[in-house]
Amino acid sequence: MLGALIAVSALAHAHRFHAGITDISMNPNSGNTEIVHTFMAHDVEAILENLYQRQFDLSDPEDIQVFKKYFEKQFSLSDQQGVLPLKWVGLKVDPTSVIIFQELEQRALPEQVMIRQAVLTDFLSDQVNTLNINKNGVVQTLMFNRSKRETVFP
Repeated sequence: MLGALIAVSALAHAHRFHAGITDISMNPNSGNTEIVHTFMAHDVEAILENLYQRQFDLSDPEDIQVFKKYFEKQFSLSDQQGVLPLKWVGLKVDPTSVIIFQELEQRALPEQVMIRQAVLTDFLSDQVNTLNINKNGVVQTLMFNRSKRETVFP
């Protein structure tokens, strides 16, 4: 019995890891900078339910708009002129993940950019967001969490 309790406790503890991954790269065919974010579905569902006190269905256009509003407040790219106009391309939801697609149309990522990647850090104290920037075939990785939500790149 004790062994079973320890095993269940270990599984519950392992489930408490919260992470997101963002990949930014230039698509030479379209001329757009593509941004793809991947988060754990149960974390996204939990924050929406906590914020709005109801269940969400991310296949419902109205619920997608609510999530989009939250997301765009938590993730942004800025240059010296201000916040860059990121286009919301859409999202894909499966039982384990929520994938968000954005793009910066007809533009490369500026040489210097302020990145805000605070998605879920306001809700999950141990949320870690990894951001990979692929510039000219060289990938650089940045880490964001509750105490570091913004940084200037490079």
